[in-house]
Parts: sequence; structure tokens; C-alpha cells
Amino acid sequence: MIKPIRVALVAVSAPITLAVAQAPTSTTASVPVAKVVLFSSGVGYFEHAGIVHGNSATQLRFKTSQINDILKSLMLQDQDGGHVGAVTYPSQDPLTKTLKSFQVDITQNPSQAELLNQLRGARVTLQARQGTLSGVILGVETQRRTSEKGEASQVAVLNLFTGASIRAIELPSISSLSLQDEQLQDELTKALSALVQARDQDKKPVTISFTGTGDRHVRIGYVVETPIWKTSYRLILGDKGTSGKLQGWAIVENQTESDWNNVSLNLVSGRPISFTMDLYQPLYSTRPMVAQETMVGVRPQIYFRGSGTVGRVDSLTSALRRFGYGPDGKPLSMQMNEAITTASSYSALSATADPDWYVNGSVAGIAETARLGELFQYAVGNVALARQKSAMLPIITDSVQLERMSIYNGSVLGTNPLNGVLFRNTSGKHLLQGPVTVLDGGGYVGDARIDNVPPGQSRLLSYGIDLDVTVDANHLVGASRIQSAKVSKGMMLLSRKLEETKSYVIDNKGDKSKVIVIEHPVRRGWKLVDTQEPYETTASHYRFRVKVGPNVQSTLTVKEELVQTESLAMVPMDVTQLVAYTRTSDISASVRNALGKAIQLKQETVDLDRQIAVDNQRVAEISTEQARIRENMKTVEKSGQYYDRLLAKLNEQESQIEKLQADRASLTTRRDGVRKELEEYLNALVIA
Repeated sequence: MIKPIRVALVAVSAPITLAVAQAPTSTTASVPVAKVVLFSSGVGYFEHAGIVHGNSATQLRFKTSQINDILKSLMLQDQDGGHVGAVTYPSQDPLTKTLKSFQVDITQNPSQAELLNQLRGARVTLQARQGTLSGVILGVETQRRTSEKGEASQVAVLNLFTGASIRAIELPSISSLSLQDEQLQDELTKALSALVQARDQDKKPVTISFTGTGDRHVRIGYVVETPIWKTSYRLILGDKGTSGKLQGWAIVENQTESDWNNVSLNLVSGRPISFTMDLYQPLYSTRPMVAQETMVGVRPQIYFRGSGTVGRVDSLTSALRRFGYGPDGKPLSMQMNEAITTASSYSALSATADPDWYVNGSVAGIAETARLGELFQYAVGNVALARQKSAMLPIITDSVQLERMSIYNGSVLGTNPLNGVLFRNTSGKHLLQGPVTVLDGGGYVGDARIDNVPPGQSRLLSYGIDLDVTVDANHLVGASRIQSAKVSKGMMLLSRKLEETKSYVIDNKGDKSKVIVIEHPVRRGWKLVDTQEPYETTASHYRFRVKVGPNVQSTLTVKEELVQTESLAMVPMDVTQLVAYTRTSDISASVRNALGKAIQLKQETVDLDRQIAVDNQRVAEISTEQARIRENMKTVEKSGQYYDRLLAKLNEQESQIEKLQADRASLTTRRDGVRKELEEYLNALVIA
């Protein structure tokens, strides 16, 4: 058994710098998070601010998956005359590739003998049974040893060159070994540190250096993927049904590796375009091996300037302006004319809801709001949230206008409407979509969902089934009639009107009057006629308002019509079809008269076709009879009286066929003439 070697000068915990080493005089500085801007699209901008002294460095830790975002968006500023130095971070190369880059290769977990063989030529000092020895490693070999009992074994032996002699030292006898070569010791330290860092693949340190003199303010900004911030609301209905209280909470998560202490938090409703790109993974290109060639010299080329210019990166102050705050640390929203004052506490609101929810105005909105072009922002100051923690922040505490109503949509529930309210956003703030818990009379009555609602707009909210009201929407009557007809060059253009009437029978069995909103589907092409005006129309529904008294039944009738246009070719039409159209009172007299002549010509062609069919049938019958006669003539004597009789009959039938064929040809000529006359008549006919 080989005893472990204790390498005294290898400090596993020593720091390692894989790229640019820090200056020996650098100090470690803490630069905490000062500002956070979270977007509803799932990205966040983070800004650290602090003071450094002299040559300093600060280290931030990120998830491995965030390093690409850091490399893409990191912005740095040393504000008081200093300079931003190197930004270093661990390589993303595979561990085996990293370990193989050191002089001492520990990739395959080498044994003591294998490790010492790699150190051949290195000067070492060791402690063994022979005492303290110093020298140069020649190598390690395996020698055969025989024990006192005569058992043979293999022992690893270190050959050490000491002065003018070579000493063979069994590895089990070595208790400690120290490297005298500082470069080799440093390489082994780095390799071991790389192993330590590889154990935590999910976290990566990023070290940022600043150079300068004295105390200086620095800023660090970057964009990384963040959980989408969400909103959740509580709506308390007032007793009079015309107002209520809205309480809004922002749900945020600090999934970063830094604590938020007194952070300026901005919640933005915008959706900036953001993407990821793999900048962290080292890329290696396969290069071909090219043989040396002797070439004729090439004259140097002149490349003229192309179109486009190279942009200049401005200072962090201007670059961050688009994130909603200025260099003085105050949100830009507070400097805008459109800024909305801080939300009032609940104690300042009219007490129309259950007072138990507003004792001493215990919940107050802490966010300032402002419009940023098409975006909307909530600014919350002095937020404290530990890393990997979540929080709910009150951002809205305002009065809103309400109107109680029941909302019926047959595709949602066929028999009953839903309890709801018409909600008008009078808070002056942009409300993001989210769930709404509705309370009435001091208790919970249901949940609702709200869409994005800008200030001043209204939305319907439904939160439960109204069991006091039933709606019967099974009364549907339909009709179809021709509205008008035109004739143009052989085509009949019909305008057909479809009519549908649907009745909604509303039965209020409760003891209070109700406002019922009926949602009727909007269908493409259909128009409302003889129906009350909807108070609102969406892309998919008309909304009708019906007030129904207590224990009263009321009916809403919705009548719609659709006008369709048909194009019919008149020549192939059946006579009965043409006759049916002449009997339609909605068709003009001129069209009916024109159809009368067309019917006459059409009927004449039909009669001629019938006569031609009769002649064809008679010719077929005679031909069949002739075939029978010819078969009989084959069986009788040609000189007999019966044969002569059959021959005479055959001659007579031939004469009949000739007459029928001539008559058929005449009829066909007449029919074709009448058909041509019909086609020419219809093709020249235009009646509007």
C-alpha cells in the first residue's frame, strides 16, 4: 500500500486568476445593488453603486446561465477620474481541457508515483525514514521486494539526485514532500483551484477591477433574465354599488445572488426586445494544415471606406437613461410632467366598503407611477429583499367607480348570468393584468381576472354565478327571401336576404332590480336591424344592457340580417326554376317579363328534345325488330312464301327508319336554332 504524500506548499484555497492578474496593491471593495428595473417581459436591469479606494476590485456572483447576458450587457463607470480595468471570469472550457493547460496534469487523478514522474527535474525537500533530504527528482520506478516471510511485492521507489549521488527512497517511507520550484508550485495550486471551482458549476464569480487614487464612486449595470413581475388585486365593493376600493400588489422575486438593501425598484410594463447569445462558451475553429509554398509577391491593396459609420458608446449616464432614471439617482418618472402623485393611503378614501379592511389605513400604496411613452412604470423606493426571496409590495390603494351588473354569455353558461361589475379605472394608474379577489359585505364572494386597463378605461369583471336570474336563449327564428334580381349577359344576379331573430327571456326571481348585460355574438356580414343599440361592441360580441325589476320577466329581442349575392347561369337552368323566379314578388316586372320569353324559348327546346327522344326510341325499337327478322330468315327456305313475307316486312321497316331519321334531323336543326336564339337573347339581355 502506498502512503499518501503530504504536499506542504500547495494551498488549495489560494485564489486563482485565470485571465489578468490583479495588481498587488488592489483591495476588495463592496459595490451593492442600488437600482433594479424589472420589465414585464422577463428581463431586469440591475445597477450597483458604491465607493472604491485606490486600486480596487469587486466580485459579483452570477448563475452560469446568466453569464451570456452579463457579457452582452455589462456597463461600467468609474466616476471620479479613475479607470475601469479588466473584467475576469472563469473559463467555460471543459474541466479536462483546463487542467491539461497546466504544467502538472491532474486530469486523470494521478497516483503519487504518476504525479512525481510528472515532476521529474524538479527540486524538492522531503522527510523520510532516512531523515531530511533535498535534491532533484530523477523519476519513480517499481522494484520487487521480498518480505521476511518470503512474500514478494512491488514497491514504488523515488530516485532522488542529491549532490553527486542518487538516493532510492521508497514512497511509503516519505512522510512529507515540498516543492522548491515556485513556478511548479503555482501551477499545481492553480490546477487544484480549478478543481475546486468546477464543483459549483451553477455559480460563477465575475471580478471587476478599478484603478485610480483616493475614494471614487463607481457604477455597474447589466441586464439579465428575471422572473416576470406580477400583479394581484383586491376589489372591495361598496354598499351603494357605485364605488369601491382597489388594492394592488406587485409580486417580485429576487432570484439574484445579491441582497437588495434600500434599493430603488422600478416595475415597468413594457416589453423591450431581448435575446440571448452564447458568448461564454469558447469556440474553436478547425484550421487546415497548409504546406509552405514559394509565391510571387503581391502588391499591397488599398481598401476604400465603405458605407456606414462605427457608433460610439456614450457614458453610462446617457446609456442608462432609457431604463427610466437619471444620474442623480431619482427616477425620470419624477421629473416628467405626466408624473402621477404618490398613491394615497386607504384612510383618505371614502368609507364605502367594509371598514374592517381599512382600520387606520394600514395598507398604503408605496409606488409612484408615470408614463414612459408606450410604457408604464411603478417606482418603489427603499426596497429591502434578501437574495432568493420573494415579496409582495403594495403599489395601488385607490377608489374606483363601479356599477353592479350580471353578465350573460350563452357560451359560458347557458342558463344563468354571472355576478359582476362594470369597473372603471379612476385610479390614474395603469393596471396590469392579473387576478382579482372580490369582497362584498365584509366577505369573499369570488375571483375575477382583469386585463391591462389604462387610466380612464372600463372593463367588465365577473366573479360568481347569479342564481337569482335565469336566461332562456333558445328562441331562434330564421327566414330567407329574394330581395332583388338582375340579369346580365346570361347570368342572373340574385340578392338574397337572410333574417334571424333571437330572443333572450330574462327572469329575475330576486327581490332587487338587476342590470343584465347580454353578450350576443358578432357574426361576419350580419347587421343588427330593429334592435336596441348595444352600449358596447367588441370584436366578438355586442353588449346589450337590460334593466329587470324584482320578480319580473323581460325579453331582449335581437334581429339580424345578412344579404348574400348569388350568380346563376340561366342557359343550363331548369324551366321550373325560371318559372319559380317569375312568381317571386320581390323581382321587378322587367326581369319577370324577360324571364317569360326565356321560359318560352326554353320550353320550346325542351319540347323538341322530347320529340327527338321519341324518334330515337322508335328507331331503336324497329332496329331490334329487324334483328329478330334477320335471325328468322336464316332458318327458312329462301324460295318459300314465309321468307318473302319476312323480306317485305324488313323493307317496310327500313322505310320507316329512313322517315324517322329525316324527321329527327329536322327536329335537331329546329332545336339547335331555338337554343341558339335563347343563348343570343340571354347574352344580350341586361336588366338592372
